[in-house]
Amino acid sequence: MTQGKLRVSVLGAGSWGTALAALLARNGTATTLWGRDADALRIVQSTRHNARYLPDLALPDDLACEPDLSAAVANADIVLIAVPSHAFASLLDQIVPMLPAQCAVSWATKGFEPGTGRFLHELVGERLDGRPMAVITGPSFAREVVAGLPTAVTVHGSDHDFAQVLADLLHSSSFRAYTGDDMLGAELGGAMKNVLAVATGVADGMELGLNARAGLITRGMYEMLQLGVALGARPETLMGLSGLGDLVLTCTGDLSRNRRLGLALGRGTPLKQAIADIGQVVESVVTADEVGRLAEQHGLDLPIAFGVRAVLHGDVTPEEGLRSLMAREQKPEYPTALFPPR
Repeated sequence: MTQGKLRVSVLGAGSWGTALAALLARNGTATTLWGRDADALRIVQSTRHNARYLPDLALPDDLACEPDLSAAVANADIVLIAVPSHAFASLLDQIVPMLPAQCAVSWATKGFEPGTGRFLHELVGERLDGRPMAVITGPSFAREVVAGLPTAVTVHGSDHDFAQVLADLLHSSSFRAYTGDDMLGAELGGAMKNVLAVATGVADGMELGLNARAGLITRGMYEMLQLGVALGARPETLMGLSGLGDLVLTCTGDLSRNRRLGLALGRGTPLKQAIADIGQVVESVVTADEVGRLAEQHGLDLPIAFGVRAVLHGDVTPEEGLRSLMAREQKPEYPTALFPPR
């Protein structure tokens, strides 16, 4: 696949899908945006604003909006899925029979398949065996991307040429796109950082200080590396944009829905009320269960991730979760080597 005059259809008109569609259109790519709410999408088309998600940011005039899913993908060279993880598999099943023969598949969704813990690249590979596929991930708030603020992400794919083409389409003077071929590591980092962001949000909501925040980020990074190594991810992937980069952003930036959830819980707001106040999907609520499932399958003890899961299930209060973390026995920072010596 060569860049040329490629046509990209972005599926999902939330904040991130809208931001990526706007970026592609501004870069001169023929871009179509689809969303489930046809009426809302027509308003986006006529007003050049996404009133629900990015109301004060103007969208490019040449960004097309298409409320019919089959029409949106009919002539696409690349489909870019940007829906929440719980809706990913069902949307994928919808578009499989619609996709043109030459169409490659990419996604910017962060999370696992709910109930199984399977990675999204496994779902795509299972349904679309042989097609080029890639994931876009990294530290990137949608609002800042649409506003043209400097951003760096990474594109990991099954096919180097496709990953490079997709990165080229995204790359601009204010948006850097790197490439790689570790989809498992890239997806793990993008999913697990949401769980860890709840922990730092809780600590900040309880006003525990900057020392506590730094400690949680660092030890959370260790938990991410532990699980990544057990699953076969490359450590350098998790130490890069999709892991450490996204972790720092999500744990410290108040635009993060997962951090805001933690802040609310730390201040005593009930979970249902906190989610309702945020008004958008908060991925960590589902992802915490899948991270826990994967860790237990591999015999790993991830106290921060497990603590977040317990708080989100209402098994412990944030205060009880903190006491449990602080009461753990003293031990070496790295009890066992993550990587065998060379």
